[in-house]
Amino acid sequence: MDLVNYVILVLAGVGAGFINVVAGGGSLITLPLMIFLGLPPAIANGSNRIALLAQNIVAVSNFKAKNVSPGKFGVVLGCIALMGAVIGANIAVDIPAKLFNRILSVVMMVVAVLMAFNPSYNSLQGENLSRNRKLLAYVAFFLIGIYGGFLHAGIGFIMMLALVKINGFSLVKTNSIKVTVALIYTVAALGVFIYEGMIDWKAGSILAIGSATGGWLGSHFSVNKGDKWIKRIVLAAIVLMAIKLWVF
Repeated sequence: MDLVNYVILVLAGVGAGFINVVAGGGSLITLPLMIFLGLPPAIANGSNRIALLAQNIVAVSNFKAKNVSPGKFGVVLGCIALMGAVIGANIAVDIPAKLFNRILSVVMMVVAVLMAFNPSYNSLQGENLSRNRKLLAYVAFFLIGIYGGFLHAGIGFIMMLALVKINGFSLVKTNSIKVTVALIYTVAALGVFIYEGMIDWKAGSILAIGSATGGWLGSHFSVNKGDKWIKRIVLAAIVLMAIKLWVF
């Protein structure tokens, strides 16, 4: 990679970090971008975790400073997701590059459809931490952890839907729990990729600078819907990258 590519990574990291904290889907930009810039898919996947770790550390700290806590339940969900992430990351390091690109392409198109139809994250039930709802959330976040360890791309949307629809959390608390869970399981996933030697430290660290900045901006931003133009640009970028990944 040359200097221009590193500048692109920083800018992409800022946008992805912001998007990830406010809603989700930032890795749908950074992950294919690193592949397009020449990194093998597995190394791009591993290097992306450095940026995710930095972004979520900043976001969690910012939410804490604003007195928005994920509570013990959020930490427990993170630990459960961590166990799943170890499984998912071990799958990711062994998958053939072409198959990985195809899976990423399909995931990107599915998320694009969800974004286009704008699924509602509103909850009318209020918080529900009954025994059955907690058990359902535990199962859901173990599976989310497997997917997060494997790919992570678009997982913010999935976590938001689970937290709102299963436990009825507000968007503010949902975002606080989401970044906490992502921080905890990213540590485990990153450990697997480091052990397997699937990290480009320079690219990952440069991306992390942008992602940390974006995470800081995103955690300050209102948890209500962002501007429509942001959604449209992200949607267009996802569709174009998905097509290129599938075809090339």
